[in-house]
Amino acid sequence: MRSNTTAWYITLSAYWFATSFKWFLVLLVLLPARVAELVDPAEKATRLGLLFAVGAVMAFVGPPVFGYVSDRFPTRWGRRLPYLGAGALLTAVGLVWMAYAPSYWWLFASYIILQLSDDLATGPYSALIPDLVAREHRGTASGWMGSLQMAAQIAAGVVAVILADLRLLFLVTAALNLLAAAWTLVFIREPRQLSARREGFWASMAAPWSNPDFRWVWGTRFLVMLGQYVVQTYLQYYLEDVVRVFNLFGRVVATRAFQAVALLALVISLGASLSAVPAGRWSERVGRKLPIYVSGSIMALVIVPLLLFPRFDVLFWVALLFGVGYGAYMAVDWALVTDVLQDPKAHATDMGIWQTSIVIPQILAGMMGRGVDYLNRLQPGSGYTVLFAAAAVSFVLGSLLVRQVRGVR
Repeated sequence: MRSNTTAWYITLSAYWFATSFKWFLVLLVLLPARVAELVDPAEKATRLGLLFAVGAVMAFVGPPVFGYVSDRFPTRWGRRLPYLGAGALLTAVGLVWMAYAPSYWWLFASYIILQLSDDLATGPYSALIPDLVAREHRGTASGWMGSLQMAAQIAAGVVAVILADLRLLFLVTAALNLLAAAWTLVFIREPRQLSARREGFWASMAAPWSNPDFRWVWGTRFLVMLGQYVVQTYLQYYLEDVVRVFNLFGRVVATRAFQAVALLALVISLGASLSAVPAGRWSERVGRKLPIYVSGSIMALVIVPLLLFPRFDVLFWVALLFGVGYGAYMAVDWALVTDVLQDPKAHATDMGIWQTSIVIPQILAGMMGRGVDYLNRLQPGSGYTVLFAAAAVSFVLGSLLVRQVRGVR
């Protein structure tokens, strides 16, 4: 397959489609449902929270570790693709095991396998764009990757509605995971250079932090993701406590807050899938910074109507605009970090470390719940006002501080 064509870009990011599809279903639908089947109803939130906490820790550690393994121990079949193949196979095993786990602790064990296998695959896999795509084409490649990730979430939501059988959803997800990995393995070819990095583990973990551009890219993404997870984590409760009525185009489209938030999530994913590729291509013409300024401003500005007009018909359009900004940001920011990486032998390690900028905001957003409850008790809805205003500030800072990145325009 000829490189730098639309088909090649889609093939290069096919496994990101499967990964996004998988985690959308596992975290929102499959894992909560299986926990509810296996434990006392009075303990289901506690047991689910334990799984999420363990998963967050593993997602923080796994990508850098397996990225380092990929950089340090290349094989004669390549530095990335063999790890992708092994991780994809184990991921399918983990999903099937989760579907038929007979007890909570068997489910716990299968979820650990799923997390480890996902890190084994995606840690090295995240290095393929900086490995194989020239700098002048990375915006387009990252745009296609972002578009496929958002399209996968839309597809996962539709499939979840169509297929009512929980175990069938697990099996479909496992099959898609194997199919996407096979597609990439068959049609993508790595360069034949097998040289490995020589630094030890801890030196490798410290190396990218000596680059000030990497520190700024990590920090700005941390701020934007903090804003995103602050909104995402508490949006359902905001809908339930403040919005309450879910009317759109003159009719009721949801009767429960969880249905309304699922609809908004699909709208966000739709907007993001439409903007990612154009934004990536635009960044190749004007540089990475201007699209990030624009996309971050969009995400910050839509918080205003969210607070001033707590109506679902307004939130529908807010979600669409937020998705446009979010998709553009995700596409261009991925290209930005690939531009500042300094050592080609360490791409997987460095990209794995960069991905921790997503995990820490999830943990911090979860810790803010007590403060939200406290403020809401003082004045109903005030906790959400403070939280979403803080998210807007986080979006602004995370976007504007990209100007500190010196090695990229």
